[in-house]
Amino acid sequence: MTVLLWILLAAALLLTGMGFFLAHFSMTIRRQTLEEARKWQEEHYDISWYDKLEKQDYLYTSYDGYVLHAKLLLHPRHTDRCVLISHGYTDNHIGSLKYTKMYLDMGYNVLLYDLRGHGENEKTFCTYSIRESRDLDGLIRDARQRFPQFRVFGIHGESLGSATSAACMQYHPDIDFAVLDCGFSEITSVMQRGLQGMHLPPWMVHVASVCARIRYGYYFHEMRPVDALAGNKIPMLFIHGAEDDFILPIHSERMHQATEGYSEVHLVAGAGHAASVLTAPEEYKKAVQDFFRAINVDFDE
Repeated sequence: MTVLLWILLAAALLLTGMGFFLAHFSMTIRRQTLEEARKWQEEHYDISWYDKLEKQDYLYTSYDGYVLHAKLLLHPRHTDRCVLISHGYTDNHIGSLKYTKMYLDMGYNVLLYDLRGHGENEKTFCTYSIRESRDLDGLIRDARQRFPQFRVFGIHGESLGSATSAACMQYHPDIDFAVLDCGFSEITSVMQRGLQGMHLPPWMVHVASVCARIRYGYYFHEMRPVDALAGNKIPMLFIHGAEDDFILPIHSERMHQATEGYSEVHLVAGAGHAASVLTAPEEYKKAVQDFFRAINVDFDE
């Protein structure tokens, strides 16, 4: 009996240790520097236009005192439209440039920022849309006051930024549209796929979730952007790479079904995770333009 108890205790300790490791691994942001992000962008598409733009840098203090770095890219001519872009996990505002030129071409000013824990911001852990969505809601409110000249205001998100944008809908932001690229409807199933890739049992996510709650104050099952879409009336375009094997396209389909307002889903053939705009840039732009026409939002053609 004593031997069995020791075996059970050792197994419990091992399981708990693994749980805390996975919680730490999942919520610790291995973020890119601005230089690393810029180098990647330059190797994959032309960003020579970026340095020529007039820019306004500013800081926004969020609900809990956390400071976010933001940057407004001004359109070369006067325009009363603006889109705020949220980047993906580990990336920073430089990673949003892959979408910026498209919006500039359509006559939009572009507001970029570093998500909590990313880029130039202070290091902190990721809550996969919980704290991040409150930050985004505050940024939208602040931008509406800071830049009252913008008549049309929308948001665009990629991956974590997409999930953050969806979760932000629970705060009923004052925006005209949302374009959500390859976001997750909930994070638990994404983590389970990750565990399978590490040859670990998917049920370990539940142990890690409890450990995350103990260490960081949040369960993984609370990170469900799809729940924020009940009652949402803001028009939404969901874009997803058809070959995305990290965050499966079904996540966009679920959010499309969950929102009560006008929404569309556009799958890009041959595109993996966060690669749709690079795989088929003209198709991507047309999907956004067709969406704008459908919801009567202005853009330059």
